[in-house]
Amino acid sequence: MYLRAGVISLSLLLASRVLGLLRESVQAATFGTTGLADLVVMMLTLPDLASAILAAGALSYALLPLWAGMPSGQLARSQRHVGWLLLGAGTAMAAFLWVVPGWAGRWLVPGASDAALLTQAVHWAAPAVPLALLGSLWYTRLQHDRDAVGMYGMNIVHTGVIVLAMLALGHTGAWPRAIAWMGAGLLLALVLRLAFLGWRMRRLGTQAPPVEPAAAAQRSPSLLVPGWRIWLWATMAAGAPAALVLLARSLVSSQGEGALATFNYAWKLVELPNLLAIQLVATLAFPALTRARAEGRDFGVQLRAAFLLSWVLACAAAVGLWTGAGPAAELLFGWGRMGSGQVANVAQWAAWGAWTLLPQALIAVAVLVLATIGRLQVAGLAYAAALAALAGLGALGLHDGQQVMQALWGLLAVLAAVLLRALGPRALQSLPWREMAVPAVLAGVLALAGTHMPVTQPLGVLAVAGLFTAAVMAAGWTASPALRAALKR
Repeated sequence: MYLRAGVISLSLLLASRVLGLLRESVQAATFGTTGLADLVVMMLTLPDLASAILAAGALSYALLPLWAGMPSGQLARSQRHVGWLLLGAGTAMAAFLWVVPGWAGRWLVPGASDAALLTQAVHWAAPAVPLALLGSLWYTRLQHDRDAVGMYGMNIVHTGVIVLAMLALGHTGAWPRAIAWMGAGLLLALVLRLAFLGWRMRRLGTQAPPVEPAAAAQRSPSLLVPGWRIWLWATMAAGAPAALVLLARSLVSSQGEGALATFNYAWKLVELPNLLAIQLVATLAFPALTRARAEGRDFGVQLRAAFLLSWVLACAAAVGLWTGAGPAAELLFGWGRMGSGQVANVAQWAAWGAWTLLPQALIAVAVLVLATIGRLQVAGLAYAAALAALAGLGALGLHDGQQVMQALWGLLAVLAAVLLRALGPRALQSLPWREMAVPAVLAGVLALAGTHMPVTQPLGVLAVAGLFTAAVMAAGWTASPALRAALKR
């Protein structure tokens, strides 16, 4: 099931994420880990982070079940209604950022020292927010229509424009012009992303509603959107992970100029296997869980397979990144304006961040199960508690990048335990604890061995990291008949 269903999605997602990693590499080469790099990172990521917190996942949780029972014309009206709501909210947020750029900028980048450039960066990011929110809605519509090309192709378009803008800027010393140049590139990228999404929707015929029955035409607009409670819990459950990363990044920025950019580069190394493996598995598992739930069947088999696959992939990716973070960071970021000390910080923070993949694997599947059984409020409240705990640690002086990564691991581990407990005794009993222990124990042993291995050449270290990753995946495959059966379907 997972192997065949994910081929097209994985190929496009891989192309999108590899291009995203190239963007981070070019960005590091162009701006390094300077104060300007912090501002560029904030400006380029703020619109999509705002969208991730307020709309992206929440739209899927809230709208896809609603749209599933709608005729096409009514669905189109629902889409337009939600679109106007998002544009209104995005415009209000953009206006707020425009009016108080200094306050917003100091919260987002506490370590920034150039107030004028900080204000300029916030002003460029502000009008991009409504464009990003609208893009999330159109992405959700293509998700409803199961258009993988449109869903992942939009990121290729967006990232490609940003990379070209950075390459065109080059290594110029005219830093004030760099903010304006990259800001213009950001707006162009978002406009072209919307154009691509619009083309995909027109191609699928989603923007041409047919003539509707009179009864459908008389429906109140309030019935075309989910209720506020659904929006609230969906937003909290889906947006909190992005908010957690945003808060962690802001805490690290208090260390001084360049710290935010360093954390961003390190987190990208952690984010790549999370998106390519763990989140993809969870996405593919969602339809199987909801279908079994709708038909009144027990979904223990689907749940077991999803947990097994995501856990094995997380263990393999964690030990691989822990072992190979140094040469990986050197390969991606060790050129241009990046010095050896800066690259070493990226590698060290990424190595510790690798272990957050394990609780993230459990959380990704647990949240989907809670969405399936209608208990998203548990995930929302648990994430809110994690955010409050991280903010409390920041108030107590937690700002070092490595310590923040370790704190994230601890908070996510507690969060995973809470969400697993919320699944109920039947779900917990169906989890393959013994089969999951095999790759986890092996990953720990190999990680310990990797810290003392005699190999020091970058290619040799990468080769060892690859062997460790393959060994953990092979162990998971060998130890789990359920995993082998799931991959054969």
